[in-house]
Amino acid sequence: QVQLVESGGGLVQAGGSLRLSCAASGRIVSINFMGWYRQAPGKERELVADITSGGSTNYADSVKGRFTISRDNAKNTVYLQMNSLKPEDTAVYYCNANVRVSLWGEYAYWGQGTQVTVSS
Repeated sequence: QVQLVESGGGLVQAGGSLRLSCAASGRIVSINFMGWYRQAPGKERELVADITSGGSTNYADSVKGRFTISRDNAKNTVYLQMNSLKPEDTAVYYCNANVRVSLWGEYAYWGQGTQVTVSS
């Protein structure tokens, strides 16, 4: 089994910053993509940013220039630095990872979610 544990959410004023962390543990051979998604009330879950094991990144247009995704492969950990936060960034943020658990199996895992609330 693989577990993803997130931390770093909270309440912040508009214009502020937060840093999310997500650590993967368990039966891990390697991790390809790691990423962050978010889901606001009444909306579908959407991709915020993802990163490959080689460090290639991808961002939603709404967060480009404000958020930065990074990872520490040795620690199986992905980070999301969020700057210049806006009220519309308020959502539950979920960590996602594509984990190879054996030579024959690669699966997607999700964290439990962490609430980010941005007040105006």
